Amino acid sequence: MPSPHRPRSRWWSVTLSDVGDALLSLVTTALGLGAAIALVDGVTAANPGSVALAALVVGVGDLLLRPSLRVLARVGGAMGALLAGLGAQVAVLWLALSVAPGVGVRNAWAVVPVLVIAGLVMAVGRWVWGASDSDYVVGDVLRRARARARRADRAEGVASEASPGARQPGLLVVQLDGVAAPVLAQAVEAGLVPTMSRWVDSGSHELRTWWAQAPSTTPASQAGLLHGAADGICSFRWWDHEAGRVVVTNHPDDAALVERRLSDGRGLLADGGAAVATMFSGDAARQFLVMSQARRGIGPGTPYLRFFASPFVLARAVTLTVGEMVKELYQGRRQRLRDVRPRVPRRGWYVVLRGVTNVLLRDLATSLVAEQLVRGAPVVFVDLVDYDEIAHHAGPTRPESLRALEGLDGVLSTLVRVAEAAPRDYRVVVLSDHGQSLGETFEQRSGQTLADVVRRHMAEPGGPETDAVQAAGDEEWGPLNAFLASVAVRRGDTSSMVLGPVRRPDTPELPEVAVTGSGNLGMVWFPRVGRRLVLEEVEQRWPGLLRGLAATPGIGLVLVDTAARGLLAVGPGGVAWLEQGTPVVVEGTDPLARYGPGALADLRRLGRLGHVGDLVVLSDVTDAGHVHAFEGQVGSHGGLGGAQNLAVLLHPADLPVDDDLLSAVGDERMPVGADAVHEQLLRWAAALGLRTTGSAARA
Repeated sequence: MPSPHRPRSRWWSVTLSDVGDALLSLVTTALGLGAAIALVDGVTAANPGSVALAALVVGVGDLLLRPSLRVLARVGGAMGALLAGLGAQVAVLWLALSVAPGVGVRNAWAVVPVLVIAGLVMAVGRWVWGASDSDYVVGDVLRRARARARRADRAEGVASEASPGARQPGLLVVQLDGVAAPVLAQAVEAGLVPTMSRWVDSGSHELRTWWAQAPSTTPASQAGLLHGAADGICSFRWWDHEAGRVVVTNHPDDAALVERRLSDGRGLLADGGAAVATMFSGDAARQFLVMSQARRGIGPGTPYLRFFASPFVLARAVTLTVGEMVKELYQGRRQRLRDVRPRVPRRGWYVVLRGVTNVLLRDLATSLVAEQLVRGAPVVFVDLVDYDEIAHHAGPTRPESLRALEGLDGVLSTLVRVAEAAPRDYRVVVLSDHGQSLGETFEQRSGQTLADVVRRHMAEPGGPETDAVQAAGDEEWGPLNAFLASVAVRRGDTSSMVLGPVRRPDTPELPEVAVTGSGNLGMVWFPRVGRRLVLEEVEQRWPGLLRGLAATPGIGLVLVDTAARGLLAVGPGGVAWLEQGTPVVVEGTDPLARYGPGALADLRRLGRLGHVGDLVVLSDVTDAGHVHAFEGQVGSHGGLGGAQNLAVLLHPADLPVDDDLLSAVGDERMPVGADAVHEQLLRWAAALGLRTTGSAARA
């Protein structure tokens, strides 16, 4: 899709901007080589002209080697592209330093530091010039796309005034992982996302909010966005009775297991689409860095070649990755010195993860998407995770998190430039999978982990801890006690319980209890039973557990099924019967009140998902909208509360959201759930002629 803030030029033409980019590339390469030659022992240059000539040889050598490298990449896959590309970078640079008059190199080992230093200088040069952070990744792709378009025009005799409207349409979907609608609005006001701001200001795009249902996690949302099957995932991690273990969706084997269950072969990216850096494939024909397919490889090797083989591209990315790690160490220390609260430790592997995610993988994903655009893939979907990773550890609205949005907006600007030269006229949709909510962790709030709380309250009655919980709860828990009495659930007395069969004896090789946390959504299973327990059974087996959990500081409610009256939400001062009609029957203080207008529908749905916990726990929500993650995150998502359910949908104005996909959430109407957004994406694809129909094609 051409940039909406400037007129469309002929999509195949060479512009002054193109010439400027070529000159900038030559100048920055020469400057990088000059600085490296001055610093590296064993490499010399007689004069600046010799350095400029060496820079020119680098560019020519790259072009000459590329055809043979593509063959190696096709044969060896992505790893072959990596090895061939690294070898080619060293070879091209060594050749340039060896043949350029006035330049000398002692040995091949001296080439490596020259690569690194030149890459760093070139990255700084582009930053000083004001060029997009990602432009250097796609420069070759742009040149190749424009040259291909010119050749096609000459072969077909197309008039010089040919319009880009003659191109077939395409759809590019960019997911900004974890960005809440209020956070994007704040970034717009701060001037951090100029590309998206121009789209909205010009009227080319409309900005909407959609409701990310609990579990508000990337796996659940992408199962919906890509496959229309969000109901297949109950959490980020869960006890799977079929597999007999905990399934963790960011593990390749588990992601593959989940996709086999939810895919019907007609996902969003069926019929020739491309998936880049996603959790699931969307049934794409071309898949790159897709978690569920990782055991099969990370995709065909040729598209990786541009990134791995071009002189200085990988070197710059690696250098900037190290710089990002240094920046993280500085920012984390600044939080500690300023005593910013709430906060979590920002050390260890996260430092490396931030560097790799926010530079190396982002640049690689940008390169892969650009390659698919110039190849003309009908629908391309990419997930950019930079903001989400930083916000988990720094906080959703902290300066470093908002700055990550600035970098993502730069990627959008780069991809728009590539789309202008692509064979298709791409329409760009930007969305997020969920938001994030700030708050101190549950362990910081209560002094213990959720697993510790569960184990303590599962202990046999009679100990001092259990007695204390029971004594504190008797007066406060009138509604729940009355219900339990009505079904005669007392220790050793289950005569009036209407229950399903229990596997006997309990399976000893399985753990007695499994506890997981996904943001501020916690779940508890009792695996030895082999099925979901209801309240009456839980109370009979562990009389202090449910009330002990709900009375723990930092916990807002516990969701449990009952044999008598369906789903029950238990809070510190009252209960709500979720399936006893509308309005909900509440006794005491309504435990749902703090979770917002979408909480009731979400909990009704969540409580009936497959593999859902015997007990579902949500953290408390403060007056400021803060939640308490059951893992070490100061910015979290997964449950309800705060901005984590308010996701972004930025779409072209002439591709409107259909009224029948809008539902009321409080005073607003918006798409509810990733499946609704998936259906809308399918309808847009159908309107563009990329799919036959929307949901009808899946029937």
